[in-house]
This record gives sequence, C-alpha cells and structure tokens, in this order.
Amino acid sequence: MTKILVLGGAGFIGLNLCRELLKKDNCRITIGDNFFRGKMDQALLEIAKDPRVKIVEGDFTHPAAFEDLNERFDQVYMLASVVGVKYTEEIPNELIRINGSLILNTLEWLKRVGCGKVLFTSTSECYAGAIEAFDYLVPTPEEVPLCIEDIGHPRFTYAVTKMLGESGFLNYARVFGFECSIVRYHNVYGPRMGFKHVIPQVVQRFLQKENPFRIYSYNHTRAFNYIDDAVRGTILAMDSPRANGQIYHIGDMNAEISIEQLVRLIGEIMGYNGEFHQVEAISGSVSRRCPDTRKAERELGYLPAVSWQEGIQQTVEWYRRYLDEGGHVFE
Repeated sequence: MTKILVLGGAGFIGLNLCRELLKKDNCRITIGDNFFRGKMDQALLEIAKDPRVKIVEGDFTHPAAFEDLNERFDQVYMLASVVGVKYTEEIPNELIRINGSLILNTLEWLKRVGCGKVLFTSTSECYAGAIEAFDYLVPTPEEVPLCIEDIGHPRFTYAVTKMLGESGFLNYARVFGFECSIVRYHNVYGPRMGFKHVIPQVVQRFLQKENPFRIYSYNHTRAFNYIDDAVRGTILAMDSPRANGQIYHIGDMNAEISIEQLVRLIGEIMGYNGEFHQVEAISGSVSRRCPDTRKAERELGYLPAVSWQEGIQQTVEWYRRYLDEGGHVFE
C-alpha cells in the first residue's frame, strides 16, 4: 500500500491530483489543508467518500499541525501555498509569512520523520525577471537563471517564496536522504480553479454584459496548460526514478497565445457580438511566458493532450453553468 500525502489537497490542482491518484491500485491518500482557499465542496466530498482517503484539517504554518499526520509517507506532494495576484498586492507580508512557514515547517517535519520522495510544486514566476531584464530564451528551459526584476515589488513575493522552496527541498533531500523533484507550473487552468484568475474573471465580465469589452495586457502572451495535463505531468515527475533531483517545466509549449486571442475566444463561446477595447499592460505583469517542455517529454514521457481551444471551451462552459445555477464566487 503506497501512502501518499497531498499538502494543499483541497485546492484546485490538489483536488484534481487526488482524483487522478485514486485511479491507482493499492494507494492510500491523506489530504492536508487549512481550507483557506481549498473548499469542502461537492467535488471534495465525493473524494472524501473513498475509504482510502483521510482528510486532516490544520494550519500547517504551525509545526504542531504536523503531529496530526503521525506517520511516514512514501510520497509527499507539497502544493500548499497562498497564490494569486490579489494576495501579492494586498497582503505581501502575509504571503511571505504563510508560504515561508509552510515550506520550512514541512522541511523540518520531513527531516524528523523522513519520506520516500517529495515533490515540490513551483512556478514560472521564478524566472520571469530573466525574460524581462535579460531577454532570455522563450520557450524557456529549466536551466534558466532564477531572477526577480524588482525585489521590492509586492507582485514578486510569491516567486521569492517559491525560490526558497526549490532550494530548500532539493537541499534538505540531499542532506537528509529522501528523494525530491520539482515541477514548475505554467498557467494551469480548468473547472473549479476559483475566480481570481483571468479566464473565470473574463467569463464573469461577459455575463455582466460589459460592452465595449476591455482587454487588459492584450498583447501579452501565455501558454495555458489544462488541469488534466498538469496533473498527469506532476504524477509522472513523482513516479519516475529518473526524476530524482530534477526540475521540470510542466506546461504546453505549443499553446502560446495572446491575451487578446484568449478573450476573443471566450467571447465567441459566450456569444458576444460587441466591441473590444485594447488596454495597456498592468504593472508587474510579465509580457511573455512559454515553457520549453522538451526535458519533461524526453525524460518523463510528458505530452499535453488537451488543446487550448478544447480546454478553454470546457472551462468556460463549466463556469457559465456554475454561475447560471446560482453558484457563489469563490477564491
């Protein structure tokens, strides 16, 4: 029986990861979450019905919360963090405190109890400054120097904590004798991702009949990665013996599109026939981001299967249905 811990397992990526892991035979999953952003909704309740699933609610910024886990796990997925532009701008101090505490407490707990392997989830934000300041290669490979364009800008506090995590997990693993891999996510999206992201926000604005419709940062580009593909890449990085000590970019290097393309497709799906107005970039927003995923393809067999058009169609339809049925806005 493989014992798996998913810290942050009630969140968007975490829940979808747990759902996919449960397709495996002979595994038992513990979900650790404080439910600050993750929520006990119908999707999580369905997973919780499985007798192989245990949910531990706790504030893991406090070391005492780890006492409730009370065992050594074969696999630990570390997804727990505060993420979102809103939080970096409004409470950068809390984001640093929370994410930093989660990382350090998890590392010290692993130092005490050990594990077979840990996977830390990081972000493309870690290298955004290298692209902006030094015109680094796009699509961007894993060996890119990690760089913050403006260390005092609150927008980059999230990236700073993820840099700490990458260094911390790789070095604790090396010193204390457990395996570790890192994945850097690139614009993961899909149903149930919350409303603090560009796709659900655009859906809301179309439903509110905004016209003319403003397209912010219209000429910026992103390579969007559908949740099912991101989860599959995450599990491949955990399960592959070759992945120990490695960093992988998880995304879709063939799905780089402009924000204007994204908004116009959502408008088409929503039946919008009005005008569009282009609006200049928001401060701190990176102009271009696209991962080079050839290392993950070569070493893990990772290839995205869902096109950006198909993924956005599914996501928009989920949000439109959710809101039409009276669903509340959640983070």
